[in-house]
Order: sequence, then structure tokens, then C-alpha cells
Amino acid sequence: MDACPSLPDRPEPGPLRAALAAELDPRFADLRRFLDRRIAELSAELHAGVELADQSEARLAGEIARMQAQIAQLIAVPAAATRNSGLELEAVVQVTEAAANTILEAAEAIGDWIAAGRDAAAAPAIVERLNAIFEACSFQDLTGQRIRRAIQHLQQVEGALRTLAPAAEAPERPRVEVRTQARTVETAAGSSDLAQADIDALLNG
Repeated sequence: MDACPSLPDRPEPGPLRAALAAELDPRFADLRRFLDRRIAELSAELHAGVELADQSEARLAGEIARMQAQIAQLIAVPAAATRNSGLELEAVVQVTEAAANTILEAAEAIGDWIAAGRDAAAAPAIVERLNAIFEACSFQDLTGQRIRRAIQHLQQVEGALRTLAPAAEAPERPRVEVRTQARTVETAAGSSDLAQADIDALLNG
């Protein structure tokens, strides 16, 4: 029989370890450089994220301040409009009261003339009083214009408040009651009502 080939001799442990170290050390060095680079990149990204968060916070604070200024401006304009509306309505009350007094005074003068015996010479004065009544009745146009302006101002207030709080339920509005001193015309005792024929006779002279 042929003799078995002999196996090569095993290398000594020292040279094998040196060979492995020579093979792996460069790979570990590359891995260490890669990890250092990734750590530096992650640190830079984290720092940039912190700066971006700070900028976003500052930008958000600026936006909030701008919104607060806009809200204050929106509230200031309706407040001024509300004051103007109050002045308009007060003027309506004054004009209406003055016109009502003029009408009542003219009606009292006509009633006195009729109760005195229907003096024909006083017919021009009666016509003048009637014209005063017609002129006083024109207060409706003036008060209507002022009331419309006041209503427009109040609508602007409602629109601004609805924009600020669209989901808020509108509070119940208190009713404003305006009282004026009413004057009544007292007819003389025993005098009859003025009939249409008497009015025609008065105007015809």
C-alpha cells in the first residue's frame, strides 16, 4: 500500500494572530472612521434641528403678536362704530321729539281757533300751521337715514365679532326702551269733532 501523504505543519499561534491583525485592523479603522463621521453628521443634524425649532418658536411668537394686533384693531373699529351708532340714535330721539312737539303745538293752535268760533280772518294762520305740520312730518326722512347708518354700524360690529368667534353663541341682546314726553291735545269742553265739511269750508275761506 502507498503511504498517506503527510499533512502540512500547522503555523505557530503567533504568526496567525499577526496575520489576522494585519487583515482586520484596516477594516476596524474604516469602521471607526465611518462611525465617527456618522456621529458628527447626526450631531450636526441635531444642532440644526434645535436651531430650526428656536426659529420656529420665534416665528410663532411673532405670528401670535401680529394676530393680537389685528384682533385689537378689529375690536377698536367696531367700538368706535358702536359709539357713533349711539350718537345717531340719540339724534333720532331728539329730532323725533322736536317734530312731535311742533306737530302738537300746531294742532293745539288749530283746535283753539276752531273752539274760538272759526274766525275767517285767521284762515291764513291756520294754513301756516298746517304747512308747519307737513314740514315737521318730514322728520321721517332724517330719522330713517340716521337709523340706517346706525344699523350698518351695528352690522359691522356683529360681523367682526362673528369673525373672531364664529362658533360662539350670540348673547341675548338687551332691549333699549326710549321714552319721550308725550303731549296731548285737550279739546275744549262741549266742542264737537272737526268734520270733513268744516275742514273744506276752512280751506276754501
